[in-house]
Amino acid sequence: MGKNFEISEDKKQELLQEIDEHLKNPGPLMPILHSAQRIFGCIPLEVQKIVSEATGVTIAEINGVVTFYSSFTMIPKGEHTIAACLGTPCYVRGAQVILDAVKKELGLEVGETTEDGYYTLEAIRCIGTCGMAPVMSFDEDVHGEMTITKAKKLIKEYRKK
Repeated sequence: MGKNFEISEDKKQELLQEIDEHLKNPGPLMPILHSAQRIFGCIPLEVQKIVSEATGVTIAEINGVVTFYSSFTMIPKGEHTIAACLGTPCYVRGAQVILDAVKKELGLEVGETTEDGYYTLEAIRCIGTCGMAPVMSFDEDVHGEMTITKAKKLIKEYRKK
């Protein structure tokens, strides 16, 4: 990340309170990291340091967990997430071509967020709706039988919400 991540005292205290609760249970690191992700929207090194100091777990171990699991991110995500499924059924039915068109439409690569912080673009391996391939999700809404035209239309519709 280019600049330091801003941590408000309120959010820091909220995280420390969550850590205290999770430390009462066995295997607290994963629940702590999920809380950190929820509170801050991401888990950059600045947040990892807070977790390390409060738990005694090394930053190296925390960073290993954060970078291993795809549900965690070190970079803030946009307000809305667009995810294109690239699992085999979706891929065979043209998902890569649709994803490429969406990348061009948004001016992003996979994993990036628009400058205004509105959209983050992701590629995932399976949404579990293979019968509707190719599939994309806009936040929690899954849209099947995707086409380039339909994807561009959804991008505009979600922007209006």
